Parts: sequence; structure tokens; C-alpha cells
Amino acid sequence: MNIKAYLQLCRPANIITAIADILAGVAIANFATPITEVNAFGVLLLCISTVGLYGGGIVFNDIFDLELDKIERPERAIPSGRISLQNAFIFGTMLLLIGIISAFLNKSLSGIIASLVAILALVYDKYGKHHSFLGPMNMGLCRGGNLILGMSIVASTVSEWWWLGILPVCYIAAITMISRGEVHGGKKNTLYFAVFLYAIVNILQLTIAYRLDTLWFSLAFVSLHIFLIFKPLTKAISNPIGPNIGKAVKAGVLALIVMDAAWVSISGNFVIALFVLILLPISIKLAKVFAVT
Repeated sequence: MNIKAYLQLCRPANIITAIADILAGVAIANFATPITEVNAFGVLLLCISTVGLYGGGIVFNDIFDLELDKIERPERAIPSGRISLQNAFIFGTMLLLIGIISAFLNKSLSGIIASLVAILALVYDKYGKHHSFLGPMNMGLCRGGNLILGMSIVASTVSEWWWLGILPVCYIAAITMISRGEVHGGKKNTLYFAVFLYAIVNILQLTIAYRLDTLWFSLAFVSLHIFLIFKPLTKAISNPIGPNIGKAVKAGVLALIVMDAAWVSISGNFVIALFVLILLPISIKLAKVFAVT
């Protein structure tokens, strides 16, 4: 078995960001529930769940993109022949099942949310990404569902804070819109709209931090996030060629970890916020070895 090829198929750097989503959701649950009441084993199960869901979703993305990748990305694991289409299908299915089963082992609500995320991921892989508007929304719903999956560690939190799942929808919609130009170049109007969506996320984070009286505590994390996403995006707006677009997409994906760390900081958990932030250099190091976009 070519282990490196399977790892390349899963995009490990991206999966780290999905784990950060779960930890951010757990932190949001902490808005109303003391951290000491959170089930640590349940958090582990949800982290395993998101690894399966995200990894499986990416595998099926490459399965459905096989014909296109033969032309545009022939170096990827499936079109290069390092992993057969049949083995990729089995691998992707196993990952999705691990994601769903792990979530159900935490609680039924978690399992239902994980199942919905898996369905949304497959819909995006097969149909959603081909639509200029519905595609980014579809991908954003996957990430929003992942955040809510983390919240489900405390079931009552979901009914109170579910609407925060809208913010990852905006954020990922922005990244997905930008990514459409990473091969042939992008359009400035699309990039400006992505700036608007990014700004919504950051402004609402600061607003919630102000209401929870943790503004100064979380300002450093939000500021770091703004710096990381807007520096390459500004360059892409100035010159929207493929390589610049690709760097903006990569920065947006990796900066998801910082955005999640900001959510943790908003809950007032400085130590856990730093722990989530430590995932960033790990993801960056993996991104140098494995594809992110």
C-alpha cells in the first residue's frame, strides 16, 4: 500500500483545520456550560468523526473530479494511477462511515449532524461545486455543520447557538469563490465580494466578544486572522493570476485554525485557544508536503 499516496488523497493539512472546527464548537458550548462539565472522551470521538468526514469528503471530491484532474492535476493520487478508482472509493466510504459512527458513539444528535455533513459533502463533490452560487454555499454548510458538530458535545448548546454555523458558511463560501480562479486566474469582483464575506465573520466575532466581555482577550486572535487572510488576498486583487489566487486560497484554508482559535478565545479559555493556535504550524508544515487546495 502506498501510504503517502493515501495521505495525499486526504489533504492532511486541511484535516487539521477540521479538528480545529470541532474544538471551536466545543468552546462555543462553553459559552453556557463550564468546561469541567464537557466530556473529554466525547471531544475525542468528535475529532475522530471530523477526520473521517473531511477525509472522506475530499476523497470523493477527487473521485468525481477524475476526468478533469487527468487534464489539470495529473499528479494527484488517482489520475496518476498510484491509487485505483476502486480503492479510492472503498477508502472514502470507510472514512465517511468512521465519521458517522464515531459521532453516534458520542450521542445521537452528533450522529445525525455528522450524517447530514456527510450528505452535504457528497452533494458538493458531485453537483454543488459546478454551481457558481450554490457551490460555495454548499461547501460553507459543510463547515458550518462541522462547527455545530463540535457544539453537540453539549446538546442544549445547539439549539441556542446553532446560528453561529452561518459564519463558517460565509467564510468557506469566500474561499470557494476565490478558488475558482486558482487554475486560470480570477476576477476582481469575486475577490472583492470575498473580502466582504471575510469581514462579516471578523466583525461578528468581535461583536460577540464584546457582548461576552472578552473583547480585549480575543482581539489578538482576530487581528492575527485578519492579517493572515488579507495579506495574500490583497496581492491577488492587485494581480489575480492563478498562482496568487492559489496562495490566497491556501491562506484562507490554513487561517481557519486561527479563526477557530479566536472562537475559543471568545469563550475565555486562553490556554485552549493557544492549543488550537498550535495546530497552525502543524498544518503549515503538512501543507509543504501535501496539497491544500
